[in-house]
Parts: sequence; C-alpha cells; structure tokens
Amino acid sequence: MVEMGDSAEKKAKAGPVFFNGVKAEFKKIIWPDRQATLKQSVAVVAISVALGVIIALLDYIAKNGVNFITSI
Repeated sequence: MVEMGDSAEKKAKAGPVFFNGVKAEFKKIIWPDRQATLKQSVAVVAISVALGVIIALLDYIAKNGVNFITSI
C-alpha cells in the first residue's frame, strides 16, 4: 500500500539524481571556439538582413501591384 509520504520522499531523492545526470551530460558538450561562434553569428546576421531586404522588395512590389490593379 502506498502512503502519502512515499511520493514526497521519491521526489526528494529524484532531484539530486536528475541534476547529477544533467551535470554529466553537460560535460559531454563540445562548445565551439570564439572564431567559429563569430563566423556563425556574422552569417546569421547577414542572412537575416538579406532576407529582410528580399521581403521588403516583395512587399513593395505587391503593394504597388495591388494599387495599380485597383486604380484601373
């Protein structure tokens, strides 16, 4: 028979075990060096700006196209 206190005890014991597992997995991570992080950050910014310009151009063309069609 399971009593009310059993559940709380299991949760209390599971906490440290969980964090030990997290710590062990965290040690397995291979972090990129500064140069790789910089290159990837520049690539993300450049692609974001390029896509922003493309979307702005498509928006401008669509807006003028709709205005042209509705003015006929």
